[in-house]
Amino acid sequence: MGLQQRQSDLDAAIKPAQADDPYIVETSIPFRLDALRWSGFHTRVVLALGITWVLDGLEVTLAGALSGALKQSPTLHFSNFEVGFANSCYLAGAVLGAFGFGWLTDRIGRKKLFFITLALYLTATAATALSWSLASYALFRFLTGAGIGGEYTAINSTIQELVPARYRGWTDLIINGSFWIGAALGATSAIVLLDPDWFSVDLGWRIAYFTGACLGLVVFVMRIWIPESPRWLIIHGHPDRADAIMCGIERSVTGHAQNQSAAGGQAPLRSSPKLRIRMRDHTPLSEVAHTLFGLYRKRSLVGLVLMIAQAFFYNAIFFTFALVLIDFYGIQADRVGWYILPFAVGNFLGPLVLGRLFDTLGRRPMIAFTYGISGILLLLSGYLFEIGALNATTQTIAWMVIFFCASPAASAAYLTVSENFPLEVRALAIAVFYAVGTGIGGVAGPLVFGALIDTGSRGSVFTGYLLGALLMLLAAAVGWRYAVAAERRPLEAVAQPLASVE
Repeated sequence: MGLQQRQSDLDAAIKPAQADDPYIVETSIPFRLDALRWSGFHTRVVLALGITWVLDGLEVTLAGALSGALKQSPTLHFSNFEVGFANSCYLAGAVLGAFGFGWLTDRIGRKKLFFITLALYLTATAATALSWSLASYALFRFLTGAGIGGEYTAINSTIQELVPARYRGWTDLIINGSFWIGAALGATSAIVLLDPDWFSVDLGWRIAYFTGACLGLVVFVMRIWIPESPRWLIIHGHPDRADAIMCGIERSVTGHAQNQSAAGGQAPLRSSPKLRIRMRDHTPLSEVAHTLFGLYRKRSLVGLVLMIAQAFFYNAIFFTFALVLIDFYGIQADRVGWYILPFAVGNFLGPLVLGRLFDTLGRRPMIAFTYGISGILLLLSGYLFEIGALNATTQTIAWMVIFFCASPAASAAYLTVSENFPLEVRALAIAVFYAVGTGIGGVAGPLVFGALIDTGSRGSVFTGYLLGALLMLLAAAVGWRYAVAAERRPLEAVAQPLASVE
């Protein structure tokens, strides 16, 4: 293509909308992104970015599975309180990391942040393996959590903005569900690395953390070719870069850029819808607050309810999973990993099987169904637990069935908060609702259930299950009544950019 023709195509793709205001441009880039068919490019994006949740699942599972080894370690020799304190530091790091990196993701871009946060995770996880005291271990766990919390915001926003609208729901659910692939890896690693016939007490847990760092290093290399979000670039004053990236994506999908040919099922560029944007350097925090709690107050309420309910439901059961098996079913601590594996399988299969229905039947009915049926099933299994009708195997099967439905429900909470708000505040919105949901549900759940389990009363534990079920049923009702029907709609149609000009 000649230089003159290339410049003509660029002018058609992104051009000033008003001669007297160079900051206002017209662009078809969001619609061109949504018009693409699924391709190898999208698969690579999912693999390179979505593996974040595998890392988180690995970290969370290792933290629980390695607690016994940390107590037996001749170097650390932690008490139960110190193990809990270190886990709380990880959680605190995740919450603060989500806030800080969420703000930066919206301000300086998606690509920079998903490298920064992964680098932090890599360094901190490797350092955890070298811990020599409670202070060092807690600090490195805090920094690991900060990296993972920042990953949530940068990665969720990037994936939302690169995946075509008609695939967005299923893709997001699969990616969030991959947490349980990491959980399975963590459980398997713990079974092997904590076996005294293979490794000494003080070596196995250190190798386990190095495993996470090595996996993260592979991911770091995979991310090098992932582009910055063209949607973010066009709003933040980089139209030339946005168009160049967009043309590169189109060529990788169809073999040519849309502004070169109308073949391959792509609409000619000049017939594509246009969006008028006033480019901006950044979005003030005051405008962010007004957007979340004024302009989109109802959507914020939905996101908050969904996040808190799933965080309480998940963390309460998952973090006390081993305690129930040990205290009520007599399972040995070194055998718990074998029960986590089928639990993880059910959690991953749920989004894989039900995920497409979020794009076909729609967001509202599927959110209501998955949250509602999860609450009902927890009530039923809780009652069977209370009357002593379950054993360790049937209890695990019951949890597999429950979380087959609860896993897509939890992933739908992340989907909701990442697609229901304008691009300029998307990452920070994810951070706010992740942090609040995790801070309330994630902290309260394990504390409440831990105290109830300590009573040794099945009736007391059933009370906790009842509370979790009621929260899920409340979330189902709120989702059915107020959730946005965002299925197969462009992000700009779900929430108009703050920078758009009528």
